[in-house]
Amino acid sequence: MTTRYAKILLVLALAAFAGLASINNLTDYGSNFVFVQHVLSMDTTFPGNAAMYRAITTPWMWHGAYWLIIAGEAVTALCLTSGALALWRARHGSGDTFNRAKKLATLGLTLGFGVWFFGFMVVGAEWFLMWQSRQWNGQDAAFKFYMAILGVLIFVNQPDKN
Repeated sequence: MTTRYAKILLVLALAAFAGLASINNLTDYGSNFVFVQHVLSMDTTFPGNAAMYRAITTPWMWHGAYWLIIAGEAVTALCLTSGALALWRARHGSGDTFNRAKKLATLGLTLGFGVWFFGFMVVGAEWFLMWQSRQWNGQDAAFKFYMAILGVLIFVNQPDKN
Protein backbone atom coordinates (compact mmCIF):
# COMPACT_ATOMS: atom_id res chain seq x y z
CA MET A 1 0.00 0.00 0.00
CA THR A 2 2.87 2.38 0.65
CA THR A 3 3.87 2.37 -3.01
CA ARG A 4 0.30 3.01 -4.11
CA TYR A 5 -0.04 5.93 -1.72
CA ALA A 6 3.29 7.31 -2.95
CA LYS A 7 2.06 7.16 -6.54
CA ILE A 8 -1.16 8.94 -5.63
CA LEU A 9 0.66 11.67 -3.67
CA LEU A 10 3.22 12.28 -6.41
CA VAL A 11 0.49 12.61 -9.03
CA LEU A 12 -1.38 15.01 -6.72
CA ALA A 13 1.76 17.07 -6.16
CA LEU A 14 2.23 17.50 -9.90
CA ALA A 15 -1.47 18.28 -10.30
CA ALA A 16 -1.02 21.08 -7.77
CA PHE A 17 2.06 22.33 -9.62
CA ALA A 18 0.35 22.39 -13.02
CA GLY A 19 -2.78 23.90 -11.52
CA LEU A 20 -0.87 26.67 -9.80
CA ALA A 21 1.13 27.33 -12.96
CA SER A 22 -2.06 27.83 -14.96
CA ILE A 23 -3.71 29.92 -12.21
CA ASN A 24 -0.62 32.10 -11.86
CA ASN A 25 -0.49 32.65 -15.61
CA LEU A 26 -4.15 33.67 -15.59
CA THR A 27 -4.09 35.90 -12.53
CA ASP A 28 -0.75 37.53 -13.39
CA TYR A 29 -1.10 37.28 -17.15
CA GLY A 30 1.41 40.00 -17.97
CA SER A 31 4.43 38.59 -16.16
CA ASN A 32 4.90 35.46 -18.23
CA PHE A 33 3.28 36.93 -21.32
CA VAL A 34 6.35 39.15 -21.64
CA PHE A 35 8.48 36.00 -21.52
CA VAL A 36 6.50 34.43 -24.38
CA GLN A 37 6.63 37.69 -26.35
CA HIS A 38 10.42 37.92 -26.14
CA VAL A 39 11.02 34.24 -26.89
CA LEU A 40 8.77 34.27 -29.95
CA SER A 41 10.12 37.63 -31.14
CA MET A 42 13.68 36.33 -30.78
CA ASP A 43 14.65 39.89 -29.91
CA THR A 44 17.27 38.87 -27.35
CA THR A 45 18.97 36.11 -29.35
CA PHE A 46 22.45 36.53 -30.77
CA PRO A 47 22.54 39.47 -33.20
CA GLY A 48 22.49 38.47 -36.84
CA ASN A 49 21.64 34.81 -36.30
CA ALA A 50 20.51 33.03 -39.45
CA ALA A 51 17.26 31.78 -37.92
CA MET A 52 15.56 35.16 -37.45
CA TYR A 53 13.07 34.22 -40.18
CA ARG A 54 11.39 32.13 -37.46
CA ALA A 55 10.62 35.16 -35.29
CA ILE A 56 6.98 35.91 -34.61
CA THR A 57 6.30 39.59 -34.07
CA THR A 58 2.52 39.57 -34.30
CA PRO A 59 0.88 40.30 -30.92
CA TRP A 60 -2.19 38.08 -31.47
CA MET A 61 0.14 35.15 -32.13
CA TRP A 62 2.00 35.83 -28.87
CA HIS A 63 -1.32 35.72 -27.04
CA GLY A 64 -2.37 32.58 -28.90
CA ALA A 65 0.86 30.81 -27.97
CA TYR A 66 0.50 31.91 -24.35
CA TRP A 67 -3.09 30.66 -24.23
CA LEU A 68 -1.91 27.29 -25.60
CA ILE A 69 0.61 27.09 -22.76
CA ILE A 70 -2.01 28.00 -20.15
CA ALA A 71 -4.49 25.52 -21.62
CA GLY A 72 -1.82 22.80 -21.63
CA GLU A 73 -1.06 23.48 -17.97
CA ALA A 74 -4.75 23.51 -17.02
CA VAL A 75 -5.59 20.30 -18.90
CA THR A 76 -2.53 18.67 -17.36
CA ALA A 77 -3.75 19.68 -13.89
CA LEU A 78 -7.26 18.38 -14.57
CA CYS A 79 -6.02 15.04 -15.91
CA LEU A 80 -3.62 14.61 -13.00
CA THR A 81 -6.29 15.47 -10.43
CA SER A 82 -8.73 13.06 -12.05
CA GLY A 83 -5.97 10.48 -12.34
CA ALA A 84 -5.07 10.78 -8.66
CA LEU A 85 -8.76 10.38 -7.77
CA ALA A 86 -9.00 7.25 -9.94
CA LEU A 87 -5.90 5.84 -8.25
CA TRP A 88 -7.32 6.67 -4.83
CA ARG A 89 -10.55 4.85 -5.64
CA ALA A 90 -8.61 1.80 -6.88
CA ARG A 91 -6.05 1.74 -4.06
CA HIS A 92 -7.60 -1.30 -2.32
CA GLY A 93 -8.25 -3.17 -5.57
CA SER A 94 -6.20 -5.85 -7.23
CA GLY A 95 -2.99 -5.04 -9.05
CA ASP A 96 -4.86 -5.19 -12.36
CA THR A 97 -7.51 -2.79 -11.08
CA PHE A 98 -4.92 -0.31 -9.84
CA ASN A 99 -2.93 -0.60 -13.07
CA ARG A 100 -6.04 0.15 -15.15
CA ALA A 101 -6.74 3.20 -12.97
CA LYS A 102 -3.46 4.79 -14.10
CA LYS A 103 -4.82 5.92 -17.48
CA LEU A 104 -5.69 9.53 -16.61
CA ALA A 105 -2.57 9.99 -14.50
CA THR A 106 -0.46 8.70 -17.40
CA LEU A 107 -2.29 11.01 -19.79
CA GLY A 108 -1.77 14.02 -17.52
CA LEU A 109 1.90 13.24 -17.01
CA THR A 110 2.38 12.84 -20.74
CA LEU A 111 0.60 16.14 -21.43
CA GLY A 112 2.72 17.87 -18.81
CA PHE A 113 5.86 16.45 -20.38
CA GLY A 114 4.60 17.80 -23.68
CA VAL A 115 4.08 21.30 -22.28
CA TRP A 116 7.42 21.62 -20.52
CA PHE A 117 9.65 19.52 -22.77
CA PHE A 118 8.14 19.96 -26.21
CA GLY A 119 6.82 23.46 -25.60
CA PHE A 120 9.78 24.95 -23.81
CA MET A 121 12.74 22.87 -24.95
CA VAL A 122 11.85 21.90 -28.50
CA VAL A 123 9.80 24.90 -29.57
CA GLY A 124 11.15 27.62 -27.28
CA ALA A 125 14.78 26.68 -26.82
CA GLU A 126 15.54 25.14 -30.20
CA TRP A 127 13.10 26.59 -32.73
CA PHE A 128 13.05 30.11 -31.29
CA LEU A 129 16.63 29.86 -29.95
CA MET A 130 15.65 30.77 -26.40
CA TRP A 131 18.98 29.31 -25.29
CA GLN A 132 20.72 32.34 -26.81
CA SER A 133 18.94 34.77 -24.49
CA ARG A 134 20.44 35.67 -21.14
CA GLN A 135 17.25 37.22 -19.80
CA TRP A 136 14.45 35.19 -21.41
CA ASN A 137 15.82 31.66 -21.13
CA GLY A 138 13.50 29.22 -19.37
CA GLN A 139 15.47 26.04 -20.06
CA ASP A 140 16.65 25.44 -16.50
CA ALA A 141 13.16 25.81 -15.02
CA ALA A 142 11.58 23.70 -17.77
CA PHE A 143 14.22 20.99 -17.24
CA LYS A 144 13.33 20.73 -13.55
CA PHE A 145 9.64 20.48 -14.37
CA TYR A 146 9.80 17.89 -17.12
CA MET A 147 12.33 15.73 -15.30
CA ALA A 148 10.07 15.64 -12.23
CA ILE A 149 7.16 14.74 -14.49
CA LEU A 150 9.20 12.08 -16.29
CA GLY A 151 10.32 10.55 -12.99
CA VAL A 152 6.75 10.32 -11.74
CA LEU A 153 5.57 8.95 -15.10
CA ILE A 154 8.12 6.14 -14.88
CA PHE A 155 7.32 5.43 -11.22
CA VAL A 156 3.54 5.45 -11.66
CA ASN A 157 3.76 3.07 -14.59
CA GLN A 158 5.74 0.46 -12.73
CA PRO A 159 3.31 -2.48 -12.53
CA ASP A 160 1.46 -2.93 -9.27
CA LYS A 161 0.81 -6.37 -7.90
CA ASN A 162 -1.80 -7.42 -5.38
